[in-house]
Amino acid sequence: MAGLGKARVSRRSLLVAGAAGATTAGIALGAASGTLPVLNALAETLGGVDPVIRTERVRSAARGAEIDLVTILPEERPDRNLPVCLFLHGLRGNARRAAPTGLARTLAKRVADGSLPPFAFVAVDGGDNYWHENHVGDNSMGMLLEEIPRWLAQRGLAPQPFACAGVSMGGFGALLYARRRNELGRPLNAVSAISPGLLMSWREMSTRRAFKNNLEWASLDPLRNVEKLGQTPVGIWCGTEDHFIEGTRKFIRLARPEVAYTGPGGHGDSFYRGVVPSVLDFLGKHAPRAADQG
Repeated sequence: MAGLGKARVSRRSLLVAGAAGATTAGIALGAASGTLPVLNALAETLGGVDPVIRTERVRSAARGAEIDLVTILPEERPDRNLPVCLFLHGLRGNARRAAPTGLARTLAKRVADGSLPPFAFVAVDGGDNYWHENHVGDNSMGMLLEEIPRWLAQRGLAPQPFACAGVSMGGFGALLYARRRNELGRPLNAVSAISPGLLMSWREMSTRRAFKNNLEWASLDPLRNVEKLGQTPVGIWCGTEDHFIEGTRKFIRLARPEVAYTGPGGHGDSFYRGVVPSVLDFLGKHAPRAADQG
């Protein structure tokens, strides 16, 4: 792998050198416009770096169903025991559509240029039950805790995910998964929640039919169980026009996460893809090396 590392540095150096003539003008323009054209040009030059996305059908005993398992790798032949971050989809979503637009490509580009340590994302079909067993025999949280480690090991990946991320309902689920891992004595290195489904009233939550009653919701709601995350580093992102912004702001006040971003945007992919670089920065900061996962 050392040879590959040198090749990546060399390629990046050549790209930087090729753009050097435009650097001064580019940075000046970037300061005025809020963008950095030189860096954007470098990203476009690296456009040939593609992630490897694999979709498989597996049988989940916890869910009592055949489900999709989607693996996003930053390169074709990664190191054995590559660290994994789970990515949980939102309401009426699925594993194939879990990740925001651009996440896979940005992961591959940044691993290739050395600005991000290598890790994978894995997504699974979790149903619409806010990642818990709302219906007996369909236990998505049991799948994450009990079956995912075996599936990852079978594919040569690190068995225990180092992190979990999610969007909307998946953000709620990621925080719940982080809590469960902490309760089991296997805390995550990090948890990321994008536009998490944190609501302030049972009246609104009940319309989702994801909890049997107010008491069950209260027992699982990350807003009312912040302390159960322990010391797990948290990153949270939400648009100011998102209907989950009130709950997110309350969570930020209570949890004091390591990264807390609220900025312009609504509840949709245009906001999600805009925060992808920040989410990857946060996860990359906490990603272990593949060698440490064996």
